[in-house]
Amino acid sequence: MCGRIANTLPSDAMAQLFSAAPANDLPEVPNFNICPTNDVHVVTAQDGQRRLGAMRWGFLPHWYKSPSDGPLLINARAETIAEKPAFREACRTRRCLIPATGFYEWSKDEDGNRLPWYIHASDGAPIAFAGIWQVWDKGEAPVTSCAIVTTGANAAMSRIHHRMPVIVARDDWPLWLGEAGKGAATLMHAAPEDALEFWRVDPKVNSNRASGPELISPV
Repeated sequence: MCGRIANTLPSDAMAQLFSAAPANDLPEVPNFNICPTNDVHVVTAQDGQRRLGAMRWGFLPHWYKSPSDGPLLINARAETIAEKPAFREACRTRRCLIPATGFYEWSKDEDGNRLPWYIHASDGAPIAFAGIWQVWDKGEAPVTSCAIVTTGANAAMSRIHHRMPVIVARDDWPLWLGEAGKGAATLMHAAPEDALEFWRVDPKVNSNRASGPELISPV
């Protein structure tokens, strides 16, 4: 699962990193506590050009009559994404990359208290989550929404949670975005155990109103 994100990379740096043309309405960064239904930075490839835009984090199936008409779909399971009616078409034709500098996951102590962890790339590089997207047009204005693809956790991450987001290596960005032909399904696996590092952080991040760089500081 992936239910909270941190992104501290400036928008112009993201555009340069992904060789993408930036939109004018990108979310504010840095943001150390990006929550579901917030807008996130998203890289897409259409008509031979990459674009960096903003999308609602929380995928809206076309049959939803309102954004709250059903479950909040922030993640899509890699094992079933190609069969689920909500995701299967997007998996084939609308894949995206969701940049981040890290994400949070929670474990529990003996008393059932939720203990937050901050996870990021071991080499300090930005992360690119595998994502899917689509436009929902049942409201007053169209909403472009996305979900992060998840898979079973590797051995290191399983100490915290049994699921983890699919992280796409830089060399594989063209394949996931559909620029390099077919075969994107081969990318939906857990990252190598040495690709990520993590530490406990202050429980204040449990609140979706918390903000500031101290949220990712180890405790």
